[in-house]
Amino acid sequence: MYSYIKALHIIFIVTWFSGLFYIVRLFVYNAEAAEKPEPARSILLDQYRIMIRRLWFGITWPSAILTLIFGPWMMYMYGAAPTWLLVKIGFVIALYAYHFSLHAIFRQQSKGVFKYSGQQLRIWNEVATIFLVAIVMLVVVKQSMSWVWGLLGLFCFVIALMSAIRVYKILRK
Repeated sequence: MYSYIKALHIIFIVTWFSGLFYIVRLFVYNAEAAEKPEPARSILLDQYRIMIRRLWFGITWPSAILTLIFGPWMMYMYGAAPTWLLVKIGFVIALYAYHFSLHAIFRQQSKGVFKYSGQQLRIWNEVATIFLVAIVMLVVVKQSMSWVWGLLGLFCFVIALMSAIRVYKILRK
């Protein structure tokens, strides 16, 4: 039974992250569409509104909820929580905070309020990548990873990611 619960947990993690990655990309396009002249503005905003709503409530939210169901169930079946799992749970809690921040952006953009530029949203989009790397490394490497090297590696990854965003911005212009 444990293997089935674990498989379902992994499936819903994958679909949840897929939703998190794509929803922010749609937020970027939506924010940039709001700056376009009519009639392109209205056409694009209408289409993005439909796409965002379907993705958010059809894939991302259900996957987040099912991840939250199967994760603790699997942990209950696993037994005592080792240190790496407790650290992972900390990252997962932060990931849910990120999810709720995206829900706030979803609600704002649904009302036609665009507080963030396309560039700001592109940077915010990479937060999910940082969580993904941290969580997968914890799960796969577990106790054989040095905490110092793990944090240093994550810090270097964040610097590389932010540098890549800066280079992309320069190339885009």
